[in-house]
Amino acid sequence: MKTSKISKHITNWLQEYSNQSNTKGFVVGISGGIDSAVTSTLCALTGKNVLCLLMPIHQHKAEFKRSTEHVEWLKSEFRNVIVSTAELTETFDSFSLLIPTELQNDLSMANARARLRMTTLYTYAGAKGMLVAGTGNKVEDFGVGFFTKYGDGGVDLSPIADLMKSEVFELAKDLGIISSIRNAAPTDGLWEDGRTDEDQLGATYDELEWAMKCYELSTENSFEGRQKEVFAIFSKLHRANRHKMDSIPICTIPNDLK
Repeated sequence: MKTSKISKHITNWLQEYSNQSNTKGFVVGISGGIDSAVTSTLCALTGKNVLCLLMPIHQHKAEFKRSTEHVEWLKSEFRNVIVSTAELTETFDSFSLLIPTELQNDLSMANARARLRMTTLYTYAGAKGMLVAGTGNKVEDFGVGFFTKYGDGGVDLSPIADLMKSEVFELAKDLGIISSIRNAAPTDGLWEDGRTDEDQLGATYDELEWAMKCYELSTENSFEGRQKEVFAIFSKLHRANRHKMDSIPICTIPNDLK
């Protein structure tokens, strides 16, 4: 992969989009993971203002530590980077008190965290005339749908959504992203126990990338053992999360009824 050329291509694309939309720069939510680190760095390379927003909600200490390490590095490299922290734990806890206990399962409340963060990102972006830059990669956004609808899926533009997770890691190395980020197990940052993406998905990103390519080629009959298991995991997640990847369905009214 021609990482330097890809970085330049994405940077130019971001610049052009911001110029055409007459916006002043980008807001990026920093999670402590590889995707937000790469996205924020690419945004910084545009030369436009970049607001890196940390939004801890009962966040695992190791994840928050990586977030702060990344933004400190980013500020040392780019003068156009601003960092702000919106401590959302108390806000989330107050919201939780409004929801009946029987409705508070782990997934619904994790998604609520993501949606609270999305609201915060857009509040900052709207006030500053900036765009919210998404941090989803290709296997997450178009493979297994591993994002929260109207949460981290609610963005203005997606700079790395055509890159597989492995390609994001390659880009991170080329961009000089700090080793603590590059060596950390991928996680969405929505769980107090620090569970990884693999814990939630049941497969590694390398396995899911393989399955995604096979799924697109409609090749599945010859798989055995772990390959068969991974392909089944991918297929199930892809079908279950199509509603996140497809456009919102519209009920079209026939002309003779209008």
